[in-house]
Amino acid sequence: MSRQFTCLLALALAAAAQKRPVTLDEVTATRSPRPGGCAIHWAPDGKRFAFREGNSIWQYDVQSKLKKEIVSLVPLRQKAVKPSPADTFDWQNRRVAESRYQWSGSGAEMLVDAEGDLFLVNVESGEWKQLTATAEAERDPKLSPDGRRVAFRRREDLYCLDIANRKETRLTSDGSPTLLNGQLDWVYPEELELSTAYWWSPDSKRIAYMQFDISREPVFPQVDLLSARPRLEPEYYPKAGDPNAEVRVGVVAAAGGPTRWMDLGETRGFLIARVDWLPAGQGLAVQRLNRIQNRLDLLVADASTGAASLLLHEQDPYWINVSDVYRFLKDGNHFLWSSEREGFRHLYLYSMDGKLVRALTRGEWEVTELAGVDEAAKTVYYVSTAQSPLERQLDRVGFNGKHAARLSRTPGTHTISMSPDCEYYLDSASSLTTPPSARCIPRTAGRQPCTWKPTARQPMSCGSYPRKL
Repeated sequence: MSRQFTCLLALALAAAAQKRPVTLDEVTATRSPRPGGCAIHWAPDGKRFAFREGNSIWQYDVQSKLKKEIVSLVPLRQKAVKPSPADTFDWQNRRVAESRYQWSGSGAEMLVDAEGDLFLVNVESGEWKQLTATAEAERDPKLSPDGRRVAFRRREDLYCLDIANRKETRLTSDGSPTLLNGQLDWVYPEELELSTAYWWSPDSKRIAYMQFDISREPVFPQVDLLSARPRLEPEYYPKAGDPNAEVRVGVVAAAGGPTRWMDLGETRGFLIARVDWLPAGQGLAVQRLNRIQNRLDLLVADASTGAASLLLHEQDPYWINVSDVYRFLKDGNHFLWSSEREGFRHLYLYSMDGKLVRALTRGEWEVTELAGVDEAAKTVYYVSTAQSPLERQLDRVGFNGKHAARLSRTPGTHTISMSPDCEYYLDSASSLTTPPSARCIPRTAGRQPCTWKPTARQPMSCGSYPRKL
């Protein structure tokens, strides 16, 4: 049975169960992940999470066990200025991730993207105000950490909006179809799983962004033959050996002004794999990878001067897998790093002078995901293959490399979404013999089990495990 036939059969059965017809629109529609599959957004306080269900955004309070509608998207969509239909197909990579809703730093408000316009919603009352009303869509919107500004991209340039007075500032002005500011090209999401190209500083005063010059990339002459008349839809796409985009990293003030470009050395022929603000907000951590991807440099750049220095170097005879299994700690003196230097990806604790403090995990298995870091308790939560290479289980270990313990109890694959304070986590699990299910688990022992049912087909229950190491 072909995969296409299987998908169509599943759609037909689902439609029959809901007594609705199977249409071409239904078959080709893009569907967002279901709430039961960890498609949630934790509030900053770690006591609530938001999720999309139907035409509304909801929140679930894990302590009171109450589900509440935050806002219906219907009136927002009606109020939004609809963008004009595109003349040609958008060849944006499918791995680009733009959040349609996000919490403010206080957790009292939520930024919602509806039909390309932006709205600010009061979580308690459900009241909302429209921030933008333009025919040009605001892409990849992000609230500043202090909640006073929102940044976004229009076409190939970055903008910033002051929420209080609605003053809009254009941060870049040289964007073009071949010069992308804060916008990814096709290659980076595909090869490096990078989902965005700009980041707010922790103090909300500056924005770091990547600029892509794709003018040297070859153009593929894609053609749309499904319309009444064929249309040329060219796409910049480098095959192996062709020139990649030339990328540089800059920092611009949220109030506007010139961009300070980071001096990262030679970038032509290199890839900028990751960009992170350091917790103090004065510098950037940039991962630079050579094109054949067997040498990786972790650089630290001063956001004010652009001067950069080497913090750590990784090298392999064959290949380096770039991952998100790392974290810069708020103490400003240490960071967590992962490496496959010993044959399996494991966690290491480093000081900010680039010196190894200790290995946190070891063995003939690998760490596949960093689920959370509790700096107060000096504990790291991670997903690993320690139980079996066919499984993904949640484990923890102390910063001292001791007291390692497995937290998930059932066989199979566990997908974890942990609250910011590591007090709760949503565990979506499945195995060859067990259908997908999810549990919202508090880490403090002794709490009564609770249930959450985002849909009738996907119940969720809560459990507990001991907090102390």
